[in-house]
Amino acid sequence: MAKLTSRAEDYSKWYNELVVKADLAENSGVRGCMVIKPYGYAIWEKMRDELDKKFKETGHQNAYFPLFVPKSLFEAEEKNAEGFAKECAVVTHYRLKTDPNNPGKLIVDPEAKLEEELIVRPTSEAIIWSTYKNWVQSYRDLPILINQWANVVRWEMRTRFFLRTAEFLWQEGHTAHATREEAVEETEKMIEVYAQFAEKFMAMPVIRGIKTPSERFAGADETYCIEAMMQDGKALQAGTSHFLGQNFAKAFDVKFTNKEGKIEHAWATSWGVSTRLMGALIMAHSDDQGLVLPPSLAPIQVVIVPIFKGEEQLNQIREVVSEIQVKLKAKNISVKFDDDDQNKPGWKFAEYELKGVPVRIAIGARDLENGTVEIARRDTLTKETVTLDGVEAYIEQLLPKMQDDIYNKALNFRTQNMTQVETYEEFKKVLEEKGGFISAHWDGTAEEEEQIKNETKATIRCIPLDSIEEQGISLISRKPSNKRVIFAKAY
Repeated sequence: MAKLTSRAEDYSKWYNELVVKADLAENSGVRGCMVIKPYGYAIWEKMRDELDKKFKETGHQNAYFPLFVPKSLFEAEEKNAEGFAKECAVVTHYRLKTDPNNPGKLIVDPEAKLEEELIVRPTSEAIIWSTYKNWVQSYRDLPILINQWANVVRWEMRTRFFLRTAEFLWQEGHTAHATREEAVEETEKMIEVYAQFAEKFMAMPVIRGIKTPSERFAGADETYCIEAMMQDGKALQAGTSHFLGQNFAKAFDVKFTNKEGKIEHAWATSWGVSTRLMGALIMAHSDDQGLVLPPSLAPIQVVIVPIFKGEEQLNQIREVVSEIQVKLKAKNISVKFDDDDQNKPGWKFAEYELKGVPVRIAIGARDLENGTVEIARRDTLTKETVTLDGVEAYIEQLLPKMQDDIYNKALNFRTQNMTQVETYEEFKKVLEEKGGFISAHWDGTAEEEEQIKNETKATIRCIPLDSIEEQGISLISRKPSNKRVIFAKAY
């Protein structure tokens, strides 16, 4: 098995190789679109199922809306339409026909032109809010708390597995409320749902914050975000929640009669995460041997590899392993026994390390004699000898410890790579020599933000929600500032 390029040598190449070699995804016949393979999709399913459970616990229901958006509806909210215009795929015709000059080839039938062009959804606010108009008449119809699991298309020119593809999978929540306060509360609630998921299930620490006006979602009054640090020091936006004000309600004339009998426009939110979380999971934890998966998201939490000579030894091992499997499954621990004789144990060890299986149990004839097994941790690559009758209890305690250890390792890395600076010179030096997140004062203007971006390629990732007031001077204009913001280069 060919080794991965090391992260230190070429981080980007390491990432792309890992996605392919760990069997997560591969390129497809469509430029910029990927095939998510079964192992990669199994991880996404675990993410999806956990998030879906959290959405339902907070009162949301799933629905499904069309893939196509009539151009007139898409244009209704101007800021949203302008924000996504350059990324839109557009359907203009509904039929092909045989080329009369080249039989066997198909051409677009010019007589099958659509009366109105259709946008392949880059996001669904337009089609959903045009639907909500029919659902809302009274305050009694509110709130509407809807989520959909779907695919969207954004015609990206530079694509990268999971992080940026022309088509990707995601969920998008779209809610309508009777008051501004309710909508803001929903926006904040959902960014916290994402943050808790990232930290508790992905073992990935995140900074909760608000985007600057220039980084907001197109059509939003406020965008909340969670920002994570990858192992190369770059930031990755892992989830967003948008307070849309009444912008979409006004664009689509969604009105209701309030308790006082007055007509008002509804208040809106939208929020989403995508298969970009897969990229975050890979880059936050993995190493030069392959994936490192937190146990809570690993499709296989424990793999058992037998070491044997001949069928008789294998059958003896099978008997013991069968009991271990039953006991682990009873504790809701997913386990695989790899007794395939096509590959040697050493090959299997490397393969399961590559795929990030958290715990590996090796058991051979000598282990049966001694009443022990060897247990290896994927995150630390350490091994422990454990008695056979204590295996299940040991693993039951080990998995949550590994989950915590993986999180704490990522948190320590972020802490070590978070730097406070006071001057622009110091800012540029840290960015060039150390990287990571930089905490600095900003004067609140788009001009200073844009200058820093143009000169350094670093952007304001967020204004942290937990930032405390602190008097300072901004980096370039040297104007007074009372809060620090987080800058970083980002994916």
